Amino acid sequence: MPSKGVIAEWIKSRLDDSQRFLLLCILIGLSCGIAAVLFHWSIHYLFHSVWDWATALGGWKFYGVMLGAPTLGGLLVGISVKTFAPDSAGSGIPQTKAAYYNHGGYISSATGFWRFVLGSLYCGLGNSLGREGPTVHLSSAISSRLGRWIFKDPNRIQSALPVGMAAGIAAAFNAPLSAITFVFEELLDNFSMKALGGIVVAVVIAAAVSRSLLGEDPILASHLNKEFITSPWMFVGIPMGLMAGLLGHFFVSCVLTLRLKFKEKMAKMSWLTPAVGGLSCGLLGVLAYQVSGNFGDPQNSVFSIGYESLELAFEDSLVWQVLAVLLICKFIAVVVNYATGGSGGLFSPTLFLGGMLGGLIGMLLVGLEGWMHFSNWPGTHQVVGGCVLLGMGAMFSAVVRCPFTSLIIIFEMTGNYSLILPLMAGNMLAWSIAKKFRPIALYDALLLQDGVNLKKFSAFRGSQDYRNLPVAAIMSHEVLSMQSGVTVEENIKSLGARGMVYHAYPIMDAHGDLIGIVTRHELEESVSEALLDNLILDQILLSVQPDTSIRDAANRMIANNYQQVTVVSATNSQKLLGLITLNDIARQQNASEL
Repeated sequence: MPSKGVIAEWIKSRLDDSQRFLLLCILIGLSCGIAAVLFHWSIHYLFHSVWDWATALGGWKFYGVMLGAPTLGGLLVGISVKTFAPDSAGSGIPQTKAAYYNHGGYISSATGFWRFVLGSLYCGLGNSLGREGPTVHLSSAISSRLGRWIFKDPNRIQSALPVGMAAGIAAAFNAPLSAITFVFEELLDNFSMKALGGIVVAVVIAAAVSRSLLGEDPILASHLNKEFITSPWMFVGIPMGLMAGLLGHFFVSCVLTLRLKFKEKMAKMSWLTPAVGGLSCGLLGVLAYQVSGNFGDPQNSVFSIGYESLELAFEDSLVWQVLAVLLICKFIAVVVNYATGGSGGLFSPTLFLGGMLGGLIGMLLVGLEGWMHFSNWPGTHQVVGGCVLLGMGAMFSAVVRCPFTSLIIIFEMTGNYSLILPLMAGNMLAWSIAKKFRPIALYDALLLQDGVNLKKFSAFRGSQDYRNLPVAAIMSHEVLSMQSGVTVEENIKSLGARGMVYHAYPIMDAHGDLIGIVTRHELEESVSEALLDNLILDQILLSVQPDTSIRDAANRMIANNYQQVTVVSATNSQKLLGLITLNDIARQQNASEL
């Protein structure tokens, strides 16, 4: 049997560049489609096996299993991420963006393997995150490996990544059109016919594989068979967009804030934090199950993916108390699971939360209709189902920040197109509100929180948008510093082989607090035996915070004749986070205008 190297050489000798890229897209579509289906099955069957086992045990053993399983899943993920799978935490979409822009599209095969295993264990054991983001990361790893096998050209290898990303979304959601728009909105941010051709090939094949193995039906059965009259539903879509925009912003703020606190407070115990998240999810899931059972509708949808409750909400089969309990408990569980470093995505949870919000609003409308007797209004089931659909789209738009994808994905997931205009209005309003409150979208904010600066921030184009970015987007996180209390010569020697290559160096005291900054010129002009502290005796230290806009930072540097400023914590002005220079600003501004 010929080796992979022999096959690759044969392909290169027989096919030209465009033919090889077409072959690559076909292989990506097949491979990613199969991988996405296997990932879906692994989570589905593992969770239902655990749930059925716990239910069969009954009594206190049921609660023990449903508390222990998510905790075990979190512990396995925490240990694995800490020791050998560092890229398996979170959804995988930020890692995919970093690989595309900063590493030429390179993602190791091991990363894809462990993403599959740990994502299956984490979500399959009941934790409240989704499979779609990890599917994107897994599929991108597959496409990166195939690209390196067929091509040596770095540009071709990089171009394989968006193809795999689209194939993964198409297979995971059974949504080929929204897979294409998501890649352009989230990763590429500009429409290109050259990129479109290969993406379409892979998307068609991946979706065909998914439908052949999982069936032709949409992911969610909406059961909305009535043709809705547009005008009254516009009065539903607009307030839905407003409420989803505010809730989506609150959700993202909770995720980012809690995640940062865990990173700062639990850095030495990071392997344990996913288990804490798993235990929290178990407690919330059991609580929701117990409370909802009191209303005759015991639900397990706080655990794992939770699409079953969305379908029941479409059918108006959940009372408002159950909708409220699921919304609150799922919201907290998802925030805690993601913030503690779990291995799972936010697509499914976002749609779930939007659906529960829409169901509650639908219940309210049904009550108002019984009191006011609206004309041309559909039956109760159709009102609630329509609101669930609108809520899903608006919440997705507010959290994921891809408004066109949020529109199309709802159509493809539910197979219903009758509420297109109110859905468009609500989605765009939710997106606008979320963007106004937080200019940087969730996935880019997660990268910045991890100290990863993309070489190109795709969501910001043009100098006006660029100047409004926070300095955290372009600052240097790894900074060489000098120590107070010792001589200039000793500080220079401590730099070793790194030498004095930078324009300036922050100065830290014995407690690790920032007390000043010294330039290379000042060091060169000083006496070697002099204490470093003498160089900053009368210094007025200029610092900015991570959320300071690039425009404001530049203005302050120019006004004070500084070439660089330190970036410090918003809560502690002596905690050094990074450094930003006028050269950084000029270089990145030139790149943004290309």
